[in-house]
Amino acid sequence: MVASTLSGLNKAAVLLICLGERASAKIFEELSDSEIRLVTKQMSNIEHVPMDLRKEVVESYLESEEQFAGLFVKGSEFAQKAISNISGKDRVEILLDQFLSGIETKSLETIGSMPATMVAGLLEKEHPQTIALVLSTQLNEHGALILAALPEKTRSDVIYRIATIEKVSPEVISRIDDALHREIGLVAGKEQRKVGGVDKVVDLLDNMHGSMGSDILEDVEETDPEMAEEIRKRMFTFEDLAELDNRSLQMVLREVNNDSLTLALKTASDELRQKIFGNISQRAADMIKDDLDAMGPVRLSEVELTQQSIVKIAMKLEEEGKLVLGTGGGDEFV
Repeated sequence: MVASTLSGLNKAAVLLICLGERASAKIFEELSDSEIRLVTKQMSNIEHVPMDLRKEVVESYLESEEQFAGLFVKGSEFAQKAISNISGKDRVEILLDQFLSGIETKSLETIGSMPATMVAGLLEKEHPQTIALVLSTQLNEHGALILAALPEKTRSDVIYRIATIEKVSPEVISRIDDALHREIGLVAGKEQRKVGGVDKVVDLLDNMHGSMGSDILEDVEETDPEMAEEIRKRMFTFEDLAELDNRSLQMVLREVNNDSLTLALKTASDELRQKIFGNISQRAADMIKDDLDAMGPVRLSEVELTQQSIVKIAMKLEEEGKLVLGTGGGDEFV
């Protein structure tokens, strides 16, 4: 047996045996678990290394070391760590998302530069799960435009599927790859990465015009009420009331009794409290302040439930065209 007839993996196994246990252990520290499993499997099949083979493998290694002298790095991993050390959490998240999309799904970048109507036309014949994965990789504004251009009966199904996506396995990516290749020749990345989820759905719906987002959400509610409720919680929160103009806020507050408002304000920020106190009568504000001071511990779940009931009032008024909302984002005691 000569080194030239061995595979790279077999050469590595022979070389590590020649280097000894301690040196091999040090090298293993730099390898992934899958790489270690592959090379140790080859090592387990070796019972004898002839002297001439040992010499040939070591010499081959030394030649390679000289030929490829320099710095070896995992460029992708290095870049991600470098981005993570940039100041500003929001900026880091955006840059990481763009970086991962770029290295893992080069072909999906092509979709990002295509007109939304054209993309929708290419995707509308695909399975909703395929469409959901594609939209999950797009920038929110572009993804929302593609979603809006899809057939109405498809939108809610796609949104629901995006909300339930967490990570995509290489096998699923491979199937998506095949499906897309027929239409637009896309080649998806093989690395598993996080896509989709409720946050992605919220971003897409927030970027849709008119009442289209609300219509899609109503369709999702018929399929999964809990999912629809979770999406609503992320789309507009109780704290977002502080962003309303005085007239709109007063319209919401007229639908809320003082007891409910007091409980909802238990965990509210000072900014929101002051905004609300400035839009109700002085007498009502003083009563609520006194009640808040006298209020003992209450379950956080009760407070959140009351806050959500007020948010629903605001969203209902928006659906009726009476105001325009901005968008925001256990049994503990508070």
